[in-house]
Amino acid sequence: MVNYFGKDPNGRNVTRCEISNGGTRVSVLAWGATIQELRTDGMEHSLILGGRSMAAYLGPMRYFGAIVGPVANRIAGGEMKVAGRSFALDKNEAGRTTLHGGLAGFDQQLWTFSDIAASSCRLKLTHADGFGGFPGNISVATTYSLDAQGALNIEITGETDKPTYFSPAFHGYWNLSGQPDLADHRIYIPATSYLPVDAAQIPLGEPAPVAGTTFDYRQPRNIGSELDHTFCLAPPQAEMVTACHVSAAGVRLEVTTDQPGVQLYNGRHIHTGQMPGHGGAAYGSCAGLAIEPQFWPNTPHQPNFPSSLLTPGRVALHRSRFGISRVADEK
Repeated sequence: MVNYFGKDPNGRNVTRCEISNGGTRVSVLAWGATIQELRTDGMEHSLILGGRSMAAYLGPMRYFGAIVGPVANRIAGGEMKVAGRSFALDKNEAGRTTLHGGLAGFDQQLWTFSDIAASSCRLKLTHADGFGGFPGNISVATTYSLDAQGALNIEITGETDKPTYFSPAFHGYWNLSGQPDLADHRIYIPATSYLPVDAAQIPLGEPAPVAGTTFDYRQPRNIGSELDHTFCLAPPQAEMVTACHVSAAGVRLEVTTDQPGVQLYNGRHIHTGQMPGHGGAAYGSCAGLAIEPQFWPNTPHQPNFPSSLLTPGRVALHRSRFGISRVADEK
């Protein structure tokens, strides 16, 4: 089912598609390839935070549920070198870093629904050469599908006609209990290492062991106040591996991915002002947990990191699965 949602800044119609399977229903917007809401049978609230109008997504909910890119997370200095050439990017974060592709990122563009079925939909976008400073005409497609178990599967593909960096991510904020914050949520992260960062959220260098730090979540526990880091998983394009488990109110979310890392952010800077979310109230600090399977941040400046360089003739494939189940005991 496809219906009208609103107008983009250029006056074009933004449509919304609804898919369902296995007791899960998902609404997807053409704007930013955004998951507006995800609901499952027996739960009154959406498990993904979102807004009711285009104004929300052009304002304080810009990244909520969107596909961000061409490069998710941060690029230091708002510049990068590709094939020996330097490219100046949009410094959209404090005038010093490029965050989620800059102001011309995937999340602020109107995608096109190319295939729609009862339990899946596919959206396409062409990110033009030089847009936001990124080289290459980048053709990106995102497929959302729900399997018989009600799990959300996300597949992102990319192609380019010039060498460029390509590492998009799904930027959904999850809240399993419907409470105003994440105080009742517990998280398990099997990763043995993470990326320490500086004050600008740029990785300092090599991964560090989680053992003995506040980032050791190898036993389920409450979400810490400082959580806004990348945890190191398997090499890219490996088999699907566990990124994390999150549980609250008798619901468990199990995330698997083929990406080399997962950025986990506790949403402490969320503040939507007077803009209401699905429940009719505004979202405040720690209203949702961002779970972003992705490449490690700042890869253009880190030759020892897994490379997200995409070259002509190759198709990049990024896969993640968000499985939802009921549990009697969350401990």
